[in-house]
Amino acid sequence: MNQNLSSYWIFYTVANAGNISRAAKELYISQPAISKSIQKLEENLGCKLFSRSSRGVLLTEEGQLLYGHVKEAFETLNHGEDKLKRSIELGVGHLQIGVSATLCKYMLLPYLKEFIRRNPHISISINCQSTNETLRLLDENKIDIGLIGKPENLKNIHFYYLDNIEDIFVANPDYLTNLKKRGIPENAILGNSTLMLLDKNNMTRQYIDDYLQNNHITVADSIDISNMDLLIDFAKIGVGVACVIKSFVSQELQDGSLVQIPLGIPIHQREVGFAYKENIKPSKSLQTFIDFFNNYKPEENT
Repeated sequence: MNQNLSSYWIFYTVANAGNISRAAKELYISQPAISKSIQKLEENLGCKLFSRSSRGVLLTEEGQLLYGHVKEAFETLNHGEDKLKRSIELGVGHLQIGVSATLCKYMLLPYLKEFIRRNPHISISINCQSTNETLRLLDENKIDIGLIGKPENLKNIHFYYLDNIEDIFVANPDYLTNLKKRGIPENAILGNSTLMLLDKNNMTRQYIDDYLQNNHITVADSIDISNMDLLIDFAKIGVGVACVIKSFVSQELQDGSLVQIPLGIPIHQREVGFAYKENIKPSKSLQTFIDFFNNYKPEENT
């Protein structure tokens, strides 16, 4: 924009008033100052914006074209100011959270439910993707906070521990019975079954791959599945053996629709928590959320 914003405001006010003297009263400046501003604007734009009449001034064709855009611009500014004022008055804010679909359903929702109840004027955006992708978005400042499995490297990241999760292998009882009939012992189930795992971009999958490799377990057949819910559902109908988070299948283990497969060497538990950048000042919305989860225990309200 080559012109001073005040010049456009004067132009806009004169166009609305249709009279320079009336516009001068509205703007609390002299008529000569308005005339000079309009003249300079016309010179810079290379066209006449007003034509004079006995009743005042009228927009020329070029002036009408400019007025349409200027009117829209100032209306947008006014709308922005109104939204900002309401935001300040109501405590309105926006919070962007990154989380995997699995952790979102089983761990984040209890926090969000109560947080939204207490802070209805803070809007929430959820970016569902793997922990690796969440960490990338945090690093690029594209999200405010993430719910993640704790990575080995926490460079520039503050990690707030929430809970431990335990990975286990489960299967339908009938599937295990069929393996037993084929003469496959318990300690050889993983290497002689269809193993269902999260896709390779998932941090959980990388963790399980390391476990299998470190324990010299060779997988004969495997299926990559995009989310934990499908893993659980496929295991329940007998597609194969699924690697799942134990707390997420507590009901299925209790009712017997899934059976945990014993492991000679258990899989080490992992830490899960909220992560946010250390080297930036939190927004008001993020600070409100940080203060909330530092003091809130979901089990107290279940």
